[in-house]
Formats: sequence, structure tokens, C-alpha cells
Amino acid sequence: MIHGGPGAAGEMALVAQILANNRGILEPLQTAESLNGQVEELKTVLEKYSELPVTLVGYSWGAWLSLILAAQYPALVNKLILVSSGPFTEEYAAQIQNTRMSRLNAQEQEEIKVASFARFGEIFSKADSYDPLPEATGGIILSVGIFNKVWPEAAALRKSGKLLSLAQQIQCPVVALHGDHDPHPAAGVQKPLAGVLKDFKFHLLEHCGHKPWLEKQARDNFFAILQDELI
Repeated sequence: MIHGGPGAAGEMALVAQILANNRGILEPLQTAESLNGQVEELKTVLEKYSELPVTLVGYSWGAWLSLILAAQYPALVNKLILVSSGPFTEEYAAQIQNTRMSRLNAQEQEEIKVASFARFGEIFSKADSYDPLPEATGGIILSVGIFNKVWPEAAALRKSGKLLSLAQQIQCPVVALHGDHDPHPAAGVQKPLAGVLKDFKFHLLEHCGHKPWLEKQARDNFFAILQDELI
């Protein structure tokens, strides 16, 4: 289970706990402060603690990280499951901020300009959700330092087209699950990847925002699909 952020280790803890009822789960926490550092850190953890190859379930930033690792080290990964991935091309990325801001009230739009990293996440979590369940945030390790160092590298990789080029190198099956209310546009994942991957499957989750496991109307369907894809 590969967490989001970058710099939000622990976001998928609830998913890991549920899946661990009937399979072995590894939940690496990314601590490196560069994109390549996070790739190499994840590689080291997988080689030390896993029976290779593994299935990687990557959420948000973790979806990109999982894909980059699978492209660079194909022998380590037998399947990729991308949950709520960021879009893979710049044209779709431009829509995210506008969608989020349109879902905030005037006070929240002003607050976001000066909010702390944690508060920033809280406000955008509201914009990212459709019909959310309460979220327990105690287990999430937030690091603005990691985010500020890793995200610019990741964004530059997408802008240059290299992120999608890496996707072309993927040899294993790839499955994407994406909410229809996620401000990260589903088409920005489905269309680019369908054009470059040989074995690709896309599931659009109805009435679902950025965190499917916390959506009242989509949670059961999310876990049903995820369990099926992990068999």
C-alpha cells in the first residue's frame, strides 16, 4: 500500500487494515526528500520485506510513485492498482485547482491562501469529497518539507511528458480506480494510460471523491473491486 502526498504517510492505513484480514500487507512510509530518493527507498523496502514480485496499490501521489518504480524496476512488480491517481498530462492537471476552488465558500477560499500544511489538507479534503465518512487523521504523518521538495520534481516530470513515457515502459497489468467526483479528472488518467498501456483496466466509481474508502456511497463498491483485483 503506497501512500499519497508526497508527505502524507499513513493515509491508506484503514485500507491496509481491512485488506490485511485475508492477505499479507506491507505499508511502506516514504521519508526520502527527492523523487528518485522515494523510488529507491521503496525499492529497498520491497526487496527487504516482500516476496517479489508484488502488487502495488498506490493512492494519489503513491499511484505515480508505484508506476515510476514499476517502469524502472519491472521485476519487482506483477500488478499495479492506481487509486485516485493524479492526471498524467498537463492539459488535465490545469482543471484541478479550478474544480477545488469552485467547491469552497468565500471564507475557505481566502483561508487557503495562508493556511498551514495540515489546514490546507483539511480544506481541500472537503473539496475532494462527495459524501464522506468521518476521517481519523491521527495516524497520518504530514511533512511539508517532503512535499515541497518532491512535488515540484513530480510536477516537472508530468509537464515534460516523461511521466507518460515511463508509463509506456510498464510490462505488468495496470488497473485504475477513480471517483467521478474527484477533482483530479478521471479522463486525465483513463485516456493517457489507455493510449500507452497494453494491459489496462479502468473503474469509474460513482458518487465518489478522492478517497474512495471514506465515501459512504462508494466505499463498498471500492473494496469489492479492489478485493477482486487482488485475487
